[in-house]
Formats: sequence, C-alpha cells, structure tokens
Amino acid sequence: MTPLQRRAFLQRAALVAAAGTLPRWAWSNHPLQHDPFALGVASGDPTPDGVVLWTRLLPTQHGDLSDPFTVRWELADDPAFRRIVQRGQATALPALGHSVHVELTGLAPARWYHYRFMLGDAISATGRTRTAPAADAMDAHLRIAFASCQRWEHGHYAAWRHLCADQPDLVLFLGDYIYEYASPPATTGLARVHALRHASTLADFRDRYALHKSDPALQAAHAACPWAVTWDDHEVQNDYAGAQGKGSQGDPVAFLALRSAAWQAFYENMPLRAASLLAPDFGALQVYRRLRWGRLAQVHLLDTRQHRQWQACRPADTGGAAAVRPQDCAAHADPQRTLLGAAQEQWLDAGLAADAQHDRTRWSVIAQQTLFSPRRYPSGVVSTDSWDGYPGARARLLQSLARHAPRNSVLLGGDIHQNYVCKVLTDAGADGQQPAGPVVASEFCGTSISSRAGTTQDKVDAIARHNPHVLLARCDQRGYGLADITPQHWTTSLRVVDDPLRADSGASTLARFVVEDGRAGPVLM
Repeated sequence: MTPLQRRAFLQRAALVAAAGTLPRWAWSNHPLQHDPFALGVASGDPTPDGVVLWTRLLPTQHGDLSDPFTVRWELADDPAFRRIVQRGQATALPALGHSVHVELTGLAPARWYHYRFMLGDAISATGRTRTAPAADAMDAHLRIAFASCQRWEHGHYAAWRHLCADQPDLVLFLGDYIYEYASPPATTGLARVHALRHASTLADFRDRYALHKSDPALQAAHAACPWAVTWDDHEVQNDYAGAQGKGSQGDPVAFLALRSAAWQAFYENMPLRAASLLAPDFGALQVYRRLRWGRLAQVHLLDTRQHRQWQACRPADTGGAAAVRPQDCAAHADPQRTLLGAAQEQWLDAGLAADAQHDRTRWSVIAQQTLFSPRRYPSGVVSTDSWDGYPGARARLLQSLARHAPRNSVLLGGDIHQNYVCKVLTDAGADGQQPAGPVVASEFCGTSISSRAGTTQDKVDAIARHNPHVLLARCDQRGYGLADITPQHWTTSLRVVDDPLRADSGASTLARFVVEDGRAGPVLM
C-alpha cells in the first residue's frame, strides 16, 4: 500500500470513529424489529483525555442488516445521563460488520464516565469507563485485572461475574478471546455447546464473536471498565506463526485470506483505535502498543503472533507446534530467531529505556500472551510455541531489562491455562541448565477464564520441583489475576472459580503475592 492509499484508508476509518456530525449519506432509518445492541458495549485504551467506545449492531435472524446506520452516543458524568459531557453520531458500516468505534478526546484525566448508544428507539446497556491520570500524576492506587483463554464449551463465564465485583480500573485481555473450533461431538464434561462450524471465513469469525459476546457475564465485564486487548493464536488458528499456519505451505494465499478475515473480525469486535488499521485488506494490524497510567505504571502490550517465526523443527502444514529436545533441533538454538519481530523488539527496548530514564515510571508492565520464564521438563523436552521455543529472543529481552534497569518490572501472561508465579532471572539457562543470576523482574502468568489445561497437577508439580524459580504452579483451576498497584507495592491475587461448569459458581483467592518497590521478585503473603 502506498503512503497515499494508506492515508486515504485511515481517513475513512477516522471518519467512522469521529465524535462529530456525519454527512447525510450515512443516515439509514429503517425500523428495527429486534434489539440491535444485544452484543453489548465496551470501551478501551484509555488516555488522560480520551477513550474508545465500542458497540456492534446485531443483525436480525434473517441477516437483513445490509445498510449503513447512524448510531447516536452519549457520555455523561452520571448513570442517569442528566449531566451530558459529550454526545455525537457514528456510522455503523456493513463493510465493518456494523461495528462502531468512537474515539473520544477532550475529557478530564482520572475521571469515571457513563456512556450509551442509541439507534431509533433502541437504547444500549449503559457502560462505565474512565480516563487515565495525567502523565505527571502519581496515582495512589490502580487495580488491573488480567485474563485470557475463554473457550465457550469448557466453562461458563462465572469468572467475569466475580471480576465485575472486584471493580478493576482496567482489564488486560491477553489473548484467545474466541476459539476457532466447532464443538466436539462428545459433550460429556462440557458446560455448553454451539452449532457453529470451524471458523474459516469472515462470516464465521463474526458469528463466533457474536456467540461469545452473547454471554451476559462477559457483557457486564466489558461494560464495567475500559479494556486493553491483544490476541493470541485461536483468534485465527491454533499455533499459527506470522504468515504461516496449517495449509499455508500448500496454499499460502488461502491461509492469508483466512488470517485477514480473522483479523478483521477481531478489529470489528474490539474497542481499538482506527490507527491500528495498517492495511485495507486487514493484512496487518498494529496490536502492540503502550498505555501510560501517569507515573505509577506503563503497560507495554505485546503481540507475540503476528511477527514471530515458524516454530523450531515444526513440520510444514501441521496443525500445531510440538515439544522438542533441544539437542535434536539445531534451529531451536539459533540466536536470531524472534518471537516479537525485530521492530517490536526495538520498540520494547526503547520503551524500557524510557521507563528507567529519570525514574519516570514506578512499575513497567510487560503484558503479553504466554509464560516468559523457562520451564525445564523432567523429560528434557521444551515447548516450541512459547518463549521456551525462542531462547534467543528471551535472552535479548532479559538483556534489555538488565541493561536499562527500570525501577520495577512485572511480566503478565496467559495462554497455558495455568497459574504460574516466577522470579525472572537475568540468565534463563540453555539446553536444560538452571536459570541463574540476579532477579530482574516478577512474573504472573494467569490461568484461563474457562479453557482446560490439558495436563495434570502431578505433572505440573514435577515441573515446579525441577524449576526453583517457579514459586507457584497450578493447572487445576480457572479464573483471572487481580493486581493492586501502589507506589510502594504490587499485590497480585490469583482469583479462581469453584466450578467452571456452573454459571453461578462461587470464587475464592488461590494465593496472594506481593512485590515491594525496588525489590524484584514476588513474595507469598
């Protein structure tokens, strides 16, 4: 795409997202015989003066939502909308799945607001959102919830209901919002099933998001506070890597078409800014980005899928990456292999350097998809889809942390459907050697909202015994992480549900760890 084409494309997307009056051609006033806001509302990516508001109009059962619609929106100080702060209109285009992305500016920092959408006589649920504090402010407290992996069949979303009760300021969703699979024929042990086929087209992926967003607990969590979202593999295809996946060797054009369809559906269903659109065919999205929370925290939100290389020693066109023995896989040790891509690695390095400069940031948060710390298996194998499969890339990030020495560094992850708490050491070890060196960061890799772990606690216990830097490892519970951040302490509570197969399940705290300002490494409370 030429610079002029890109400029025209972004201008069109910005028009759709603009918080002003739209031209007359955008209006369509066909009467609706259903609730167009049945997929809920959301907000995301807060800044000191703005936030993104989102909704997506739901077609009727006959799919007859074929025209553009003008959606009205309001932002207020109060839930009764008596004190309106801003109001405007946005176009829901059929080419973008009738999604609406409103990018607000001109708001007060560190302020909670209420918002809603209207179409004809229909009024959406009310959402609650907030702005980040001013860039030079040191907030006394920030509560972040982090979550991932919510396969529909594996559990109800009781975790989201309990997260709402915890009242976070911000949710970080770290990937696998949907799963591309059809429901398995055997339903024993499943919480619920669906009738959708294995997703491979834009319509398929739109339907999959609509399925997940029909859940009232997930809708409530989106409406409770702003989110910052990234993706992993199941938004497209299991274990895909960059431009390669199952079928990409035999028919690369078909795989890229599938990937573009999946990425378009991701954009349509998430509270993302128009600036994330890098190509009119959705062949690229800008997913890695930063969110600053005054001087208290800076979140570096990563993308470990779009720019990674093919997994080491993985045969072409296989449905997933496998574990390997490093001594049997020469590619695994290649120091140039990358999980983030060169541009993102440089961007992250520069961000960590800026965090450390003049003690600018109290807590540097690296929010990404999977477990960062090494896992030495008793069998001697390593996973090739996680950071263990890209030891050179992990070593470069560890060197960046050691070189720039941000005041406090914390890594968050998901993907593995297990709770892991780790001390991050400067030397991750190689070829089965123990990690060594000083502790440079703390890691909290959260379990899944609903997706099963695929292993046993006995096996996980054996791994933990083999890895002294692992302070906690549990695979048997579903839930989310809750981080309470102050200038003096970072406290992570691992929240778990009693029974993921019950929508009314209770919840409890599995464990709570604290990190003290200036002292790397989690400590069990």
